Amino acid sequence: MAKSLFSQRLKSFLKAFGLIVLFGIANQTFAVVSPHLKTEFPATYYLPTDTKFDPAVPTPEAFLGYGVGKWHIRHDQLVAYMYKLAETSDRVTIEVTGYSHQDKPLLLLTIADPDRKDSVESLRQAHIENIKKQRQPKSDAPLFMYMGYSIHGNEPSGSNAALLLGYYLAAGDDKRIDALLKNTVILLDPALNPDGLSRYSHWANMHKGYQLSRSRYHREHKENWPSARTNYYWFDLNRDWLLLSHPESDARIEQFHHWRPHVLTDFHEMGTDGTYFFQPGVPSRKNPLTSNDNVALTQTLAHYHADAFDKDNQLYFTEEGFDDFYYGKGSTYPDAHGSVGILFEQARVRGHVQESINGDLTFTRSILNHITTSFSTLDGSLENRRALLDYQVSFAEQTKQLVQKDEVAGVLLKQPKDIFRFDAMLDKLDAHQIQYSVVTKDVDVAGLRVEKNKGVFVSYDQAQYRLIKSIFSQRTSFPDNTFYDVSNWNMPLAFDIDYTSLKQSESKKLTLSKKREKLTKIESVRPDVGGVALAFDWYHYQAPALANRLLQKGFKLRIAGKPFTANINGDTRDFESGTVVLPKAFNGDLLEEAFAIAKEFSIPLWSIKSGLTPKGIDLGSRNMVPVRQPRILLIGGEGTSEYEVGEVWHYFDTRVGIPITLIDQEELASVNLSEFSHIVAASGRYREWDERANTSVGKWLENGGTLIGQKSAIRWFESQDWLDASILRTRDIDAQFEEEQLAYADADKLASKKRISGSAYKATVDLSHPLFFGLENNSLPLFKTSNMIVEHTGSPFDTLAVYDDNPLVGGYTSKELTEMISGSAAIIVQRKGRGRVISFVDNVNFRGYWYGTSKLMGNAIFMSNLMD
Repeated sequence: MAKSLFSQRLKSFLKAFGLIVLFGIANQTFAVVSPHLKTEFPATYYLPTDTKFDPAVPTPEAFLGYGVGKWHIRHDQLVAYMYKLAETSDRVTIEVTGYSHQDKPLLLLTIADPDRKDSVESLRQAHIENIKKQRQPKSDAPLFMYMGYSIHGNEPSGSNAALLLGYYLAAGDDKRIDALLKNTVILLDPALNPDGLSRYSHWANMHKGYQLSRSRYHREHKENWPSARTNYYWFDLNRDWLLLSHPESDARIEQFHHWRPHVLTDFHEMGTDGTYFFQPGVPSRKNPLTSNDNVALTQTLAHYHADAFDKDNQLYFTEEGFDDFYYGKGSTYPDAHGSVGILFEQARVRGHVQESINGDLTFTRSILNHITTSFSTLDGSLENRRALLDYQVSFAEQTKQLVQKDEVAGVLLKQPKDIFRFDAMLDKLDAHQIQYSVVTKDVDVAGLRVEKNKGVFVSYDQAQYRLIKSIFSQRTSFPDNTFYDVSNWNMPLAFDIDYTSLKQSESKKLTLSKKREKLTKIESVRPDVGGVALAFDWYHYQAPALANRLLQKGFKLRIAGKPFTANINGDTRDFESGTVVLPKAFNGDLLEEAFAIAKEFSIPLWSIKSGLTPKGIDLGSRNMVPVRQPRILLIGGEGTSEYEVGEVWHYFDTRVGIPITLIDQEELASVNLSEFSHIVAASGRYREWDERANTSVGKWLENGGTLIGQKSAIRWFESQDWLDASILRTRDIDAQFEEEQLAYADADKLASKKRISGSAYKATVDLSHPLFFGLENNSLPLFKTSNMIVEHTGSPFDTLAVYDDNPLVGGYTSKELTEMISGSAAIIVQRKGRGRVISFVDNVNFRGYWYGTSKLMGNAIFMSNLMD
């Protein structure tokens, strides 16, 4: 029996390192006898043996000083080597497309034939024009290939493979290179998540010994909290292609639309005991808007991956485990645009070598596998070049046909009083190149009244039809109701924007303009400190940020617990509950500075002429409650959800500007809680709290603290008698599902019915309560990612948000769960001594995207003293 390619390479290079290698011929096994297990190899180990390389371009090992795989490459090393490739190879151009939160550069290498390097831009423009005009590409038109690696920082084999692929493309000389330079423009993105990659390379390298430990219990293989899968704020960037909550995603989407690649690769790692996965995913779990031609092309390329692994005697699988539904992932976002996105999942080492059910898995093997599928992607794309070129044109033609068949003409959206939130949503539409028009005349259509210049219409008749349909979808049932990720990401629901779909006949009633600047802007107010106080409205999304900045600058603020009317420049103006007042009596000459600060947040300050108001409370009322600088303790650490803790941190840090104190939950007992006004607990397991911590929190609550929790954290509150509520246990939920007629094979389907992966729900909220000050409507969309159900307390004074009778408005939830959620509590606020407990059943900061509810976290901080 012939030896596997891997065995041949390993034998050759282990000999080169002076090791004794004994190979079994018949059974394809080998044993290594050595003081140390070597896990580093020169670039030529990973790359084709018949390739010659330009000696002017340094090899990775020459540049790094060691063979690839010995250490996990740091991001700064990766960046330096990519620049060296651009410096020494006339095929490579490099640019910085943006920066991560930690100011690490996001790189994109453009690799093309030196003879047409200067014409790459004209080729790109012609490619974009072909798509727009549905024009057939010329016979010599190149494929644009986007090769992206390691969007999860602790899945580093991708970025280490990118190091090698960069070298091969920059310096290699073989038939494949000739064909690639002639027929493609390759875009190499070596590290999609620089901050996460940096954290993980440090972790893996700091725990590697000379004697490599294979044990899965070894600290090298078990990261501390938070994992480096995430970016700086502990978000999953592979869920952010659509949501665009982070600078890494903004830069990536801009480049995607700039190039509109024919193929985009997305290299990941999965569980250690897996083998290797490549798409297609589960056939029944494809997004219904994705073209069947896309699946066919993905299947065609899959044969090239399979052939490559078969030649190397490597195991793999496809069409199971992973789906192609959510358009916010790297492998599916391209599918909505006529590109072919491909997900690759390599069994993870999480270190340098680890035992698995398939034997010892080495980091070098993981790198080699990703190199293998990088080459098979390039080979398969080259051989199917014409089909890929034609597909983007046919995709555009098919999209046009779908538009014509659709009875809905588009979506009408109404601008709320909070213009910032509306603009934030439009910015995302702009980033996705979704076109919209401003409504320039008053209109009342399909149950929605929109005033002149206070709304937009998103027409379905445009190239982004499929993406538009998905972000405005309220679909609740699918052919396969099992989801790897969320089943709904409706944008207006996330931003709490009133909207309606219009039929063709209804859309003709609209008078439209393409100019976004026609939209109503925030009212400009001339600076005036001649009165007794300044005031600003709380309905602005950035009101918490302005309040916080003013407090940091030494201003004394009051919040109105009830509405009032005040004299403003010879006229009267109504102010709602939650209005922030800056009395001149406490702020004196500071008020001039207040206008400059408010201008930064685009929030107008109104000058009130008298403390005696024509209507409502006066400025000296006991309902004008003092606001103090918040001091927030955020609980994290092992057992808590790194995603949700990161979302809370991100909200306060980037949108409100409050410095928070983040501690591991095991340290809570040693903290002097009297230093903090608020404690926030995201979802997690809180069994690590000892009796001292529980006693300390209880006393702090009794003395006036505000405890805020969401999802499973409130189960802990209930167990400690800080929250008086009834939370359904798993057995209570299970009892609602019939099992008698099921077979063993139905187990997965039953589990999916008991799970809520991510769906939109409507709840009715009490606008008179301070937690909801600034909201316009008492119907609030919430995003549910768990099947937690909390029974209504029966009191209107603490159950302040209740799920509607028909609460599900987008995404899948089984009938049994939906019925149980109907009428249950969504938000509970209760007093505990002189303190209060605020309990969110759902995640109000979901992925930094759910703007419509994230302000509730700001209200929970600034309005807490009003919650009596």
